[in-house]
Amino acid sequence: MTGSLTPALARKFVRAALSHVTREYPNKLDHVLNKRADLKSPRELHAVFFGSFDWHSCVHGYWLLASLLRLFPEMREAEDIEDLFDTQLVAAKVKSEVRYLRQPLRATFERPYGWAWLLMFFAELNRHDGQKAKRWRGVLAPLADAFAERFLVFLPKATYPTRVGTHFNSAFAVALALEYAKTVSNDTLLEALVKKARQWYSKDSGCQAWEPSGDDFLSPALMEAECMRRVLGNSNFSSWIDRFLPHLAMRAPATLFTPAFVSDRSDGKIAHLDVLNLSRAWCWRSIATAWSPGDERRGLALEAAERHLAASLPHVTGDYMGEHWLATFALLALMQARPT
Repeated sequence: MTGSLTPALARKFVRAALSHVTREYPNKLDHVLNKRADLKSPRELHAVFFGSFDWHSCVHGYWLLASLLRLFPEMREAEDIEDLFDTQLVAAKVKSEVRYLRQPLRATFERPYGWAWLLMFFAELNRHDGQKAKRWRGVLAPLADAFAERFLVFLPKATYPTRVGTHFNSAFAVALALEYAKTVSNDTLLEALVKKARQWYSKDSGCQAWEPSGDDFLSPALMEAECMRRVLGNSNFSSWIDRFLPHLAMRAPATLFTPAFVSDRSDGKIAHLDVLNLSRAWCWRSIATAWSPGDERRGLALEAAERHLAASLPHVTGDYMGEHWLATFALLALMQARPT
């Protein structure tokens, strides 16, 4: 089966992530210069997350490593992951990341994509047992707290959602932040996320799914649906998606069932479309769990997931413009167990 997370595939992902999370260059900074002295290298600006082409990709590279360390603790690369975390997740380095956030004009740094991924990484560390993981969590907690607080400040004033298929997608950030809030029992954040998602999306209907765009790596339609599945629960979600995507049983909108074509995987923007295929597979698998085994839409969703995985899973490694982040979204899809 295309969509199975095997030990061999896990090791392939881990080796790719280990090769780039401490690779400082090339690097695309999200950095506001307040003064000349702010002209610094990525490693000087971000003592922990300086690799992987950009800050957020580095963070979700760490999430991938933590997730696969938990799932495959006997793999030969496990010691390399632990050594990396022991070296990077230390108080002085994390404090410097927190200090960076407190500088003027950095309230929107990595909003909301990087915020959500940092919280996902912290949530994953909370699933680990042992003294090492406890130490890593303790060290990273101030940074997670800072981003959780930023969500609480931002959500009440976010009148409108951002519905694009890129880093600014609101539904994606809410979905990941919900996982953090539930994992660490942050009820205040959980309530704020649920309230805002309901305000943004509850009345949506008849989605046209005008996608993909050439820069998409998220499906605005499927990502919103997956977000609302998490917010509403299966019973309420069923009636919501009947309004939002009323023709799914007829494989419509057809674009949601058709993998994107990737013409040039060395082009950093066009390579986004491989991630679109992988993130769609994750959404389709997740959404399928809301329907009973006898529901025709369940089978169609799982079939679409397999088709999207087959289109892009073989291309997770190869060119650095994709390799520094594709495995993360492949893992999201593969960790979402295919319902039987």
